[in-house]
Amino acid sequence: MEKEKKNLTPISKLGRYGLSEYLSSSFPLPSETLILGPGDDAAAFTADEEVTLISSDLLLEGTHFNLVYTPLTHLGYKSVIRGISDIYAMGGIPRHLMVNIGIGSRFAAEHIDEIYAGITKACRKYGCDIAGGDLSSSVNGLIISITATGSVRKDRIIRRSGALNNDILCVTGDLGAAYMGLQLLERECHIFESGKGQQPQLTGHEYIIGRELKPEIPVSTLNSLTEESIPISSMTDISDGLAPSLLSLCKASKKGCRLFYDKIPVDTETASMAEEFNMDPVTGVFGGGDDFEFLFTVPVSEYEALSRIKGISMIGHITPDDGIYKLVLPDQQEIDITSRGWGE
Repeated sequence: MEKEKKNLTPISKLGRYGLSEYLSSSFPLPSETLILGPGDDAAAFTADEEVTLISSDLLLEGTHFNLVYTPLTHLGYKSVIRGISDIYAMGGIPRHLMVNIGIGSRFAAEHIDEIYAGITKACRKYGCDIAGGDLSSSVNGLIISITATGSVRKDRIIRRSGALNNDILCVTGDLGAAYMGLQLLERECHIFESGKGQQPQLTGHEYIIGRELKPEIPVSTLNSLTEESIPISSMTDISDGLAPSLLSLCKASKKGCRLFYDKIPVDTETASMAEEFNMDPVTGVFGGGDDFEFLFTVPVSEYEALSRIKGISMIGHITPDDGIYKLVLPDQQEIDITSRGWGE
């Protein structure tokens, strides 16, 4: 008897966040200590007055980085930033890292030293420790897996799902710089590898290149929010682009949003490079990644307090229209915001 063929769902149809939702529905919370499982920025465990946060990130050569233009020390540094960004997104403080590396025979011991030099430098800057990890051989290029733990008081944990009607949508820093830095590096890499003998033209673009190769987390801005006692109702990091991060927050909160094109913060160097590529800079903001800034919501009553904090832009507001996400253009025309992020 011929077996009945099962209809399979391509991963690309689900997308980065759709896949997370698909997987999280399969994992019930097994105990009282695990209060948040798959589906948010990090998992959360509780013990007395503090909650332990755990997050994991995977970096694959050829997918997340290109070693032609990525120094190994910078790669180690960036891997830590990817890991602890999720901890900060939930209001936590990073504590420990587990570092797992798969490495091929083309690398030497000194190359591993370079990776760990970057990891160590980032750990020192952000106050966390390497707690352990593993090394393994790899036949598919360099692989780095980071598991980060952190802690936060029970009453201060921030989730994606807390946004309320009329809350102000805010972002830290400026957006799209890392994406444009990546476009520049890829272009110059292609020219260099084509054998034309032309040296990479990178002078004058240090900011966007730095944002791609060695990003930082805006800890001082986050601390200012705490010092001003501004209540954050929801938050997520912007590591995969603004659109997927925004939609993940709205979907978790069962809300809609209106975003204003003119309010989106873009650095002048980012805008200049976008113009050189004949691209709208907001394209990189929405669909790019690796900015490692934060998207969050606060009550509209906090407008004046927010205005006093440097490094924060108010870019829109939450609406009660679940599933309706709008971008308001300069001519007041409204278009839908759609993005599945990774896998799209």
